Amino acid sequence: MTAPRLDTAPRCSVTLDESPSWWDPDSECTIVVARPAAEPDLWREYVRGAQANYRKHGVQRALDSKALRTGTDTALFCVGINRSGHVAGGLRAKGPHHGVEESHALVEWSGQPGLDSVRKMIADRLPFGVVEMKTAWVCDDPEQSRALTDTLARMPLHAMTLLDIQFAMASAAAYVLKRWLSSGGVLATKIPATPYPDERYRTKMMWWDRRTFANHAHPGQLSRYLVEAQRIAPRSAVTDGPLTPTAAVR
Repeated sequence: MTAPRLDTAPRCSVTLDESPSWWDPDSECTIVVARPAAEPDLWREYVRGAQANYRKHGVQRALDSKALRTGTDTALFCVGINRSGHVAGGLRAKGPHHGVEESHALVEWSGQPGLDSVRKMIADRLPFGVVEMKTAWVCDDPEQSRALTDTLARMPLHAMTLLDIQFAMASAAAYVLKRWLSSGGVLATKIPATPYPDERYRTKMMWWDRRTFANHAHPGQLSRYLVEAQRIAPRSAVTDGPLTPTAAVR
């Protein structure tokens, strides 16, 4: 399969006054993208699921409790609702950032050798728009959780389109990187891993670039994203004017 070049993108973001949703046959979930204020009940269910999931794995310190209570730092969030009507997983997009200090990555790399590099990498991209993907979780059902993880991995692509920005970032432990990188993320290889949220983990940073993710995405993930993008907005992320040249991930 030859991946289409996504060197251009629409210059107007899609409004979220109405929360886009679609059926995802892979995870057998209805996927909903929304602003916390627009879907407060759904936001609360997503937060409750995140708290229970992180607590079960002993990593609740990684949650920003204040941010989850208010939702004010979250531009949008995405959940998968299973056939029983319950949220089976989700994640949120924090930002877009106006300054480096708004990034939770500074907490994760605090006191670590890579902190200065983390700061610079974020600062270099801020003029082009940066959103940070946080608080990802999926249910315990092995089959559904694997499929939903792949579906949620496409959310950075939708966030960049919906918010009309060029970059999305995330940090994750090594064992989840492969799934997240499948949607076209690139590992920041020169930033050393950080033991966050504790010594059991080696957390790394990755980036998605709206202009180049198609060059790195798995063909199946790319084709699914393009179909979903058309459902969210008829004018997909392959039309209109070019973005400013990108900053390379190192």
